[in-house]
Amino acid sequence: MTLRRPARWVLCAMILSFAVSVRADAATLPAGFSESLIASGLQAPTAMAFAPDGRLFVCQQGGQLRVIKNGALLPAPFTALTVNPSGERGLLGVAFDPAFSTNGYVYVYYTATVPVVHNRVSRFTAAGDVAVAGSEVVLVDLEPLVATNHNGGAIHFGNDGKLYIGVGENAVSANAQLLTNRLGKILRINADGTIPSDNPFFTTAAGANRAIWALGLRNPFTFAFEPVAGTLFINDVGQSAWEEIDLGVAGANYGWPVTEGATTDPHFRGPLYAYNHANNNCAISGGAFHNLTSPQFPIQYWGAYFFADLCGGWIASRRSDGTVAAFATGISQPVDLKTASDGSLYYLARGPGGASGVVYRVAYTPGAPTINLTANGQDTAVALAAGQSLQLAISFDAGPAGVVNPAEIYIGVTTPFGVFWLDPATGAFGPSLARLYSGPLGTAPSSTLLTIPDVSVLPSGAYWWFAIVDNDADGVPDGQFSDFAAVVIR
Repeated sequence: MTLRRPARWVLCAMILSFAVSVRADAATLPAGFSESLIASGLQAPTAMAFAPDGRLFVCQQGGQLRVIKNGALLPAPFTALTVNPSGERGLLGVAFDPAFSTNGYVYVYYTATVPVVHNRVSRFTAAGDVAVAGSEVVLVDLEPLVATNHNGGAIHFGNDGKLYIGVGENAVSANAQLLTNRLGKILRINADGTIPSDNPFFTTAAGANRAIWALGLRNPFTFAFEPVAGTLFINDVGQSAWEEIDLGVAGANYGWPVTEGATTDPHFRGPLYAYNHANNNCAISGGAFHNLTSPQFPIQYWGAYFFADLCGGWIASRRSDGTVAAFATGISQPVDLKTASDGSLYYLARGPGGASGVVYRVAYTPGAPTINLTANGQDTAVALAAGQSLQLAISFDAGPAGVVNPAEIYIGVTTPFGVFWLDPATGAFGPSLARLYSGPLGTAPSSTLLTIPDVSVLPSGAYWWFAIVDNDADGVPDGQFSDFAAVVIR
């Protein structure tokens, strides 16, 4: 599985078949990070997703949907589908209904074999760790396939409760610009398979094509929603030069095949970020936002978007300020990334061949000191409406030494309209960087930092209040020890 055009498909397949020197169990990570093996022996895995109850479901290209439960790969698959696994076809995506805890609905994207070979989205009902026999409900049957590559396959529910589907143009580039088929598009449907009337082309496209939400894509094999704000990033696998991360916007046209990579053409929406095929890069193949509701990673990764490259064997992060930095290297064919509820990052890699697929968990261990910022007593995200109050509290553990000296404290908030810092001189938040405190800092129990009696004074949107403690006093918030509280104002 290479996600590429036919000419490069054979070459990449040969390269990847013999790339045994790149080990899937030896990722090089930044200081403070470590990885642990969650599962091995997966057969040609393609995608994964966490169920709301914490189980991890993994798609195998040959049609089996495997379940990892309590750290163990279960011997029996959730379901075993009849698929066409040629080239980039097969079982390619999995998602869970927003009401999974009550209805048990699991959605999959796979290459069906009858009546002709085509990609399909179906829904199954879970009974424990397996699907109820005969519970498949077909929601979407896509156009017949003419090539084995550019299938797309990612499926995810957005914050609006709709199911989004990434569909490749099936190696017919003209498909991407047409509203007369669903290939080379992002589709948006209701959970029951019907088409929302507020889709951008609902009145201009016909029939099933009204499901088109965005177009002009080559092969959106992976995409992800930011869990709090709902921002969509689309990974579009390029052709001869560029891999793209595109901002998902209803009705957008991303330009393929007219343009690839950065563009100034006003008819198309250019990428947020694009990288070329130097140094054996070939296909962007995984995407996940750092989980802002449980920020295990240091401050520079808060809200970061992690993405991988299949041939390059690396993971990088696009941070909230738009900068991109390397994160992990030495991974054999990474194909998917997911952030867990505890803030750790999982990666799925195919390995050098056969049943060599693996799942690894990447975690960060900061050590002491530690800082804890809570919103209304909670470490998880809080949703508030007009008339409700917000109270931020902060505590600090200086560790065995009992004191950090020198130290400095910064308090800030990221809002829908910018970043603001708490100024000790005024007691108010302002746009200019301000240091709240500098000097010795000892262990301190939880105390109230800020109280807002009625959050209606704030515009609606997502807010991230953050606290930074540095073990120096240089006037720069490096974020050696940091925490934040996520609040959504309705």
